[in-house]
Amino acid sequence: MQTLNLLEQQFSSFNAFRLFESEHIENNKRGIALLEQLQTTLELDALLNKFAMEASKYVNFCGLTFKNEEATVVMRGHREGNFSRHFKLAVEGAALGTLTYNINAKFAGSHSKILEELHTYLLYPLKNALQFKRALAMAMQDSLTGLGNRRYYDEQVKRAMHQAKRQKSQVGLIVADLNKFKAINDTYGHAVGDKVLVNFANALRDSVRDSDSLFRFGGDEFVVLIEAAGKEALEVLYHRIHKAVASNDYLNKYQVTCSLGATFMNNADSEHSFFERADQALYRRKMNMPCNLAIV
Repeated sequence: MQTLNLLEQQFSSFNAFRLFESEHIENNKRGIALLEQLQTTLELDALLNKFAMEASKYVNFCGLTFKNEEATVVMRGHREGNFSRHFKLAVEGAALGTLTYNINAKFAGSHSKILEELHTYLLYPLKNALQFKRALAMAMQDSLTGLGNRRYYDEQVKRAMHQAKRQKSQVGLIVADLNKFKAINDTYGHAVGDKVLVNFANALRDSVRDSDSLFRFGGDEFVVLIEAAGKEALEVLYHRIHKAVASNDYLNKYQVTCSLGATFMNNADSEHSFFERADQALYRRKMNMPCNLAIV
């Protein structure tokens, strides 16, 4: 495994006056062709694929991966090779991530120089795509708990329902809220109320599978989207939530309990009817026990 030095772009190397200097003509042709492609998208997957297609015209590689703390993106048709070559990318002192090429034969010096040249044109489109990804994530996230928000739920439930119909699998929904939460806010103030919500969100995180999705709609209303699961899985999840709430010191301090309502999608459901059925189950059972599950 070989690693190249950090490639950092403080200023764009593109200079229109240099287009007419013979020694730069070929490099500028490559750069302009690449920029035309990269400037058409802010999606990381599409960006990497467009870059890979252009770079493959000049250098032979069988796989390409971009990775940082936020994302791992793999080019379409990626294959492992006998060797790998790493390029760490940064803009104005800020690290973007690492490009890893999978290759079957070691790069010649000329190949590395070509890639370094091409990378200078990738840096700012890549930076923009990463910023766009962060902005989208923030738009889909509840700022207090870090869970998905209603907008993100609407997107994910539509996807999950479509997939369940196509694969003939089950998708379940649990709606949860906190019992007498308004009294906690009124008695102890909104700062305590916010901490209660954060601790309940953490209890939910501790309870669900990696494949489940969590959302907060606002106030004390939370939703769990459960894919590829049956009634038994929902009941197991209920017991996990109950146990996590009961073992949370902060929730115990304020005697916080919860109520849960659940349902499974049927083929006649819309996104609205699916949620409404779980929501109705929650409120039909809400006053019966401190923490209960109704599945309809």
